[in-house]
Amino acid sequence: MAGLIKRQDIDEVRQRTDIKEVVDGYVTLKGAGLGSYKGLCPFHDERSPSFTVRPQVGRYHCFGCGEDGDVISFVQKLDHTSFHEAVEKLAARIGFELRYEDGGSGPNREDVGRRQRLIDAHKVADEFFRAQLLTPGATEGRTFLHDRGFDRAAADQFGVGYAPQGWDSLLKHLRGRGYTDPELKLTGMFSEGGRGIYDRFRGRLIWPIRDIAGDTIGFGARKLYEDDQGPKYLNTPETALYKKSQVLYGIDLAKRSIAKDRQLVVVEGYTDVMACHLAGITTAVATCGTAFGTEHIKIARRLLSDDGSGGEVIFTFDGDAAGQKAALRAFEEDQRFVAQTYVAVEPNGADPCELRQSKGDAAVRDLIATRRPLFEFAIRAALKRHNLDTVEGRIAALRESAPVVAQIRDAGIRPAYARELSGWLGMPVEEVSRAVGAAAKRAAQAPSGGAGSGSYQGRGQSSGYATVTGGGSAPGVAPLTGSATLPSFNRPDPRDPVAAMERQALEVALQQPGMLEGETWQRFSEARFSTPAYLAIHEAIRATGLAFAGDPVRWVEQLLQEVPEPLRPLVSELAVVPLPASTADGVVRYCKDILARLFELQITKVKAEKMGQLQRLDATADPEEFQRLNRELMQLEMQRRSLRAEA
Repeated sequence: MAGLIKRQDIDEVRQRTDIKEVVDGYVTLKGAGLGSYKGLCPFHDERSPSFTVRPQVGRYHCFGCGEDGDVISFVQKLDHTSFHEAVEKLAARIGFELRYEDGGSGPNREDVGRRQRLIDAHKVADEFFRAQLLTPGATEGRTFLHDRGFDRAAADQFGVGYAPQGWDSLLKHLRGRGYTDPELKLTGMFSEGGRGIYDRFRGRLIWPIRDIAGDTIGFGARKLYEDDQGPKYLNTPETALYKKSQVLYGIDLAKRSIAKDRQLVVVEGYTDVMACHLAGITTAVATCGTAFGTEHIKIARRLLSDDGSGGEVIFTFDGDAAGQKAALRAFEEDQRFVAQTYVAVEPNGADPCELRQSKGDAAVRDLIATRRPLFEFAIRAALKRHNLDTVEGRIAALRESAPVVAQIRDAGIRPAYARELSGWLGMPVEEVSRAVGAAAKRAAQAPSGGAGSGSYQGRGQSSGYATVTGGGSAPGVAPLTGSATLPSFNRPDPRDPVAAMERQALEVALQQPGMLEGETWQRFSEARFSTPAYLAIHEAIRATGLAFAGDPVRWVEQLLQEVPEPLRPLVSELAVVPLPASTADGVVRYCKDILARLFELQITKVKAEKMGQLQRLDATADPEEFQRLNRELMQLEMQRRSLRAEA
């Protein structure tokens, strides 16, 4: 078995990997100050972006939920891998050959992490299916694609393949590549019978289902032959890789367009995704055998940067009863979005693939362009369930549709739809408006899922500091604690000007250690921090020294090892918070100014102490001490003036 990865190599992988590039595969990041990037946190559901990445120091921190770490921990958490596997994945990404302790040569086939092993098997299967589409046995598959308007280039673009008829074509291929039956059972690509395992997909057209990073994690298969007794579409079952509630087909191809255009189009099938992309709607994705649910919404919101500054989600559904039911299920999730939600239904019930076949690419684009607000669709659906020719039917329809109107987030649109509803019902506007107002009031009084007592809201753009309720020794102060055996620190009170000054100085030290060289380091080392949490971090900086100051990634990593464990999240927070400067020269000026203010504050403290000594001293009894204190006070004042002149 391979030994531990050498520490030097772990450091090398951490330093050589661009954390922004890695995070960009999962989260849409936008510039947030010089050298900082921000997006919606992948670790919790939020409406305003508070997840910050600072490539210069190689770290991320969410000011909402507190999650923090480096590029290795990010991959661990998002891909659910071990530390060992995450380092190996990142090393492979940059082409770095790892070394192992005790002369190990790295993991062999049996030692590879299970997840990576499964991904490798899916990659091999993906290549196998694509090659099979070009064989004589795949004529039916090619005909299916041709009849729906997809040529060879389209098949290549989406990686469409073919599973041969028979029981063990893929099985033999993967066995020949060294995969064992126990491993293959975990992939979901095989079924098991009395004589062992056999191909799950046989005589079917195959679509690879990929995760947001582009790794194939499952397959969707469409039957082609009449004697196939299976379902029309057969997907990979739930596996360690494939969780259908978290998978969106086409997300790997659409993610850039979704982020750029602030638009997500949700269609119902693989061919619909293909049709949309080929028609120019490159923001289209599809669920895989399940409704569009909470986990899908989390993915969508991160890509959309769903923070209230625009964006739209468009659902396309068949015009039949099942399609209407799906649309209403989507409306139930509408409130989870800040983006406006729409529905696009072709009047004759055609899906995007059929529409492209019959009327061309422009018709698909027109379908999306003529979308209607999802709440309007939901209102009309509610009205259809009642007999509006009777008084009783109209009253029942009002009771069902008023809460829908009340859910409209745009306060300017809500009254307009109340008036529309009054016209559809043939009822007075005042009566409908009262019903909508009452529904809104009931919704407001219902228990919410917001944070309660003791909740912590991360550092925001406005105040620059955390807001904490409950549990602290003073308002705005909450404990930063580890286990019972570790020291406990209160989160510094943001209203304390001294604490604010000390925090800013530590932000500079952590992010720009090169500013501490020479005489500045001496002054910084001698500074006396009074806030306990910041004092502990300052002591850790002194203990670490400037040996790693030339490499901010290594510098922060060393500090994290030096500080008490409960303070590590705070160190991470200080290391990534954007400094208030928009240019490199501005950063230098800001850092010099903050350090000068810190040193001036220290001089003021020392002067106050010496003034106290001087006032308590009897000058006639000890004239030499009196003169010494006066000289020191004069020197301190000269230092203070010198600092101001330098600033």
